[in-house]
Amino acid sequence: MTLYTTDYLEYYFTLVGWIVNNGIWNVLVASGVFALPFLAIVLHEWLRARGEGADEGNKGVLSAVRIETRVWVAVLVIMFAGIPFIQVDLGSIEFDRTRSVQCQVNVPVPSDTGWAPAFTELNGQSAHVPVWWFFMHAISKAVTAAAVAAIPCGADLRQIRMDISNTRIADPLLAQEVADFTRDCYGPARSRLFASRPNLGPAESYDVTWIGSTTFLHQPGYYADLHSSTPREGWEYDEVRDAGLARVPSGAGYPTCEQWWAQENEGLRARLLQQVDPTLMERITGWATFMSPDQVGNSVIRAIATPSGQTVNRGEVYPDYGGRIGPSLTHVTNRAASDIGLTFGSLTYLPSMDVVRQALPIVLSLLKMALVICIPLVLLFGTYGAETLVTLTCVEFALFFCDFWFQLSRWLDSTILDALYGWDSPHSNFNALYGLNNAFGDMLMDYIFGASFLVLPMFWVTALTWAGIRAGALVHGLQASTVDARSAGGQGVGILARSAQSVAAVASKNAATTARR
Repeated sequence: MTLYTTDYLEYYFTLVGWIVNNGIWNVLVASGVFALPFLAIVLHEWLRARGEGADEGNKGVLSAVRIETRVWVAVLVIMFAGIPFIQVDLGSIEFDRTRSVQCQVNVPVPSDTGWAPAFTELNGQSAHVPVWWFFMHAISKAVTAAAVAAIPCGADLRQIRMDISNTRIADPLLAQEVADFTRDCYGPARSRLFASRPNLGPAESYDVTWIGSTTFLHQPGYYADLHSSTPREGWEYDEVRDAGLARVPSGAGYPTCEQWWAQENEGLRARLLQQVDPTLMERITGWATFMSPDQVGNSVIRAIATPSGQTVNRGEVYPDYGGRIGPSLTHVTNRAASDIGLTFGSLTYLPSMDVVRQALPIVLSLLKMALVICIPLVLLFGTYGAETLVTLTCVEFALFFCDFWFQLSRWLDSTILDALYGWDSPHSNFNALYGLNNAFGDMLMDYIFGASFLVLPMFWVTALTWAGIRAGALVHGLQASTVDARSAGGQGVGILARSAQSVAAVASKNAATTARR
């Protein structure tokens, strides 16, 4: 028989939890403590019968019937939910790749990863799972997997966006070369274009705002006629092209701006693409199927090397109840102040919520293991009651089903960006930053969908209380376990600001010392 898991930590922690669970159960049985609830049942029912008064008939018969009923319930709970019965080990716990196969994403099984030694350390041990909990694990995973499968597949655009925004030109020489290209090619080309006072459409106006503009590359009179003002390694001196320009001992030549940018291997475009993680490019290309690979590459390069930020969205794409119709100067001022507050607040909020998103699967796996370990003791203190078993069952199902809410939050977070910035969206120009530079228009949406990773599970657990299931501590555990990581993630901006202030103070002090000398 097989237990299915959906992530590496759960795969490992499932067996660890049941091994510890079996150890606790064996201690309870060996010490005889497991039988104490039966004494508690007898005393509770006897005292209950005595407390009901003397006019209720034969109290001995009544208490005996109640004790018998409670004992039989306790025996059934012990048989099906207490005694370990079905053997499991890492060989019988299977890593479920159904969702990854559905979405054409290759997720290797644990034995094929670099963590294979860690997953095989417990092969010498096995555990036994009670019949009821084996059934509940299987049914919870089945329902959760069916719910997750109902969510359409899609790229995690939020993570792609953050990865692009974190991509930097690591080579300082290459960064300097981009600046040189802007000075020798892009600047003069823009001057020539606007000197002719052209009538540009929206697409052309957007295209000429970055250094790899197809207008400058393919129309005569721009990059084809301009060239580097200094010799460049990778291009040999050409007698015709470089006539009148100084020779250098290395033999380096002066490429035209078209060659400098577009040459297959030595070109600036090709070397800038090498600064981007290949897996990130694969993820972007896999999502942007409506564009050619060259167009995707240009969009990414534009995001990391453009000399000026591009603003795509300045409009409203969702209704709100802020402000008023025909706002006054006071309302406009208030809105501007709130926009500034959101912008600065996002510098700490968004990184901290990104840390929470990465921490939640780890916390969820730990809570599942903790629940498994707690089962014997909770049943013991609950005197093997049916109510205790039902509550534990509902909490386990709620814990497993939280994974669906995380998946749904991630999908919503990504597809909202797809709808706003993808193909046929209200903003037709594809922007590799996916709206990251539209601080005012969509900052509030960033806040809301970032918080949905905690809000939706909280709503789910609250809905369970409508059926009388008290599982509120579950979400509290998720929040409490991620609060430190969230706080640390949000401190990055403060650390950078304090570092910049320290550097500025040292520079100012050195400048003052130099001036006194």
